[in-house]
Amino acid sequence: MGTGQTVAVFGAYGHTGRFVVAELAARGFVPVLSGRDGHKLKVLAHESGFEARVATVDAPESLDRALAGTAAVLNCAGPFASTTAPVIEAALRAGIPYLDVAAELEANIDTFAHFADRARAAGAVVVPAMAFFGGLGDLLVTAAMGDWTRADEAHVAYGLSSWHPTAGTRLSGAVSRERRGERRMRFTNGRWEYRTDAPPTLEWRFPEPLGPRTVIGEFTMADVVTVPSHLSIPDVTTYMTADAVRDIASPDTPAPSATDASGRSDQTFLIDAVVRADGAERRAVAHGRDIYAVTAPLVVEALDRVLTGRTRTTGVAAAGALFDARDFLEALAPHVRVAGIGR
Repeated sequence: MGTGQTVAVFGAYGHTGRFVVAELAARGFVPVLSGRDGHKLKVLAHESGFEARVATVDAPESLDRALAGTAAVLNCAGPFASTTAPVIEAALRAGIPYLDVAAELEANIDTFAHFADRARAAGAVVVPAMAFFGGLGDLLVTAAMGDWTRADEAHVAYGLSSWHPTAGTRLSGAVSRERRGERRMRFTNGRWEYRTDAPPTLEWRFPEPLGPRTVIGEFTMADVVTVPSHLSIPDVTTYMTADAVRDIASPDTPAPSATDASGRSDQTFLIDAVVRADGAERRAVAHGRDIYAVTAPLVVEALDRVLTGRTRTTGVAAAGALFDARDFLEALAPHVRVAGIGR
């Protein structure tokens, strides 16, 4: 557990950031609240009783003050295209681990491309996409792989009961679209491809209780960055239920609303991760509730393992490369129920 270690949370007052702050406190860490909005920080500090330190990504000295004396930094502030590099730089200056919850493809690709060599040389730990999108799917694919050293293809299908996006999700999506234009991305034959045609619509047979659902294929999420960063799989594809895609595409879809005292919404998810090699197939399935809230136990469990030395490498690393995937998934109970990876 945290044993009183201080951890900076950049973007602490955001929707996901608040869940992360609560999870840190529940596990014995002492969050240091940080972000650019002084008023929001003051309100959260009053509510939680934790120290607040205003910092902005365009003022490196403010980030240095925010991270001073902390054991690690968790970046929960989107759009991550703007925040990842400055906060990673600050973490490297401070000599502390960096973890983020970025779901933006471009931000995650940039993190691997720009910081892999420097972080490895410094013996630092930088963990991108340690969240529902990116981290959880990566752990499921890694666990499903088991003792396979390679696979022909990996598929991660997301069955969401609904997708009520936060303001941060909408902003991050807008930034990604600005960078990508009308193109979409997919990972095939071991490389990134940009396409301008519409993604395919097909049926995915989810395990019960979801069953067959219409999905949008090649709905590329952060898993498609993390999985091939450490697994020998030349084709990685993610899918999203069509209803959830319509939700997030509509400007009229409201933000998530709390239905319990912890602030979680009633939205549920089922993730079906499938890997195939030489005609054989393996899978791992995860069930849970609230894609934003579940990011908190994911990133805090990762933090705890980093700070206690339960890691397999240094540098920029995806969840499955850094941790024992099966053991990590088992540790997420009761937040996430996992099937199909029994030892």
